[in-house]
Amino acid sequence: MDAHTINAFTRLSDTLDRVRKECPWDKVQTIESLRYLTVEEVYELSEAIVALADGGGDDDFKKELGDLFMHLMFYSKIAEEEGRFTMADVLNAISDKLVERHPHIFSPDKDQHQGWEQLKMKEGRKSVMEGVPSSMPSLNKAVRIQEKAAGMGFDFSDADEAFKKVKEEYKEFEQSGSEEEFGDLLFALVKWGAMKGINADDALCKTNRKFIERFKHVEQAAAASGKTVSQMSKEEMQQAWREAK
Repeated sequence: MDAHTINAFTRLSDTLDRVRKECPWDKVQTIESLRYLTVEEVYELSEAIVALADGGGDDDFKKELGDLFMHLMFYSKIAEEEGRFTMADVLNAISDKLVERHPHIFSPDKDQHQGWEQLKMKEGRKSVMEGVPSSMPSLNKAVRIQEKAAGMGFDFSDADEAFKKVKEEYKEFEQSGSEEEFGDLLFALVKWGAMKGINADDALCKTNRKFIERFKHVEQAAAASGKTVSQMSKEEMQQAWREAK
């Protein structure tokens, strides 16, 4: 880390110390009160990252990284105030974890046959699924569940085998039409995508953005003719949609 970066880190730390002491809002914040705001910042960072692929600039990406970085530092400072641990403890803990989980780099003489999830199990977990937050959005959660299972060798042999599972689940959903079978079908599709090198959460995120942009064009077409979308005929909607594509 160069001197410029160290100075910037120190500046943020000092600035946060000052607002913590002098700003009425910052002064009363707690670990609990910041939680939902941090979740919001993570989503904003996610949007900035997706926007990069659509030609978004680095300024938003940099800004959102800064917002999240500030939150992490804020938590560390509050924890230190409460006598829980210091910021140095936080940084050293993650450094220790990186060293432990990359023996092929830091301990090349050790047995290298253990996978990532197996290394995590050595840390005291009873199940690899303990590393999946219960509050994670369901689609992203499905991706992580499957990744963790695959890390333990519980996986399809190839994409063709995964697709057979998709067809099996589709037939079961056709027969029952139940919510449970629909969930099984979605789960199978997530796995098939992964076997094809596609992250389902990333894919759906991009499709959502594409749909929103095209629907906005439909709204504009409706407004140009003095209507709302609900007042358009099906033919007018379809024509506007085709133009948006």
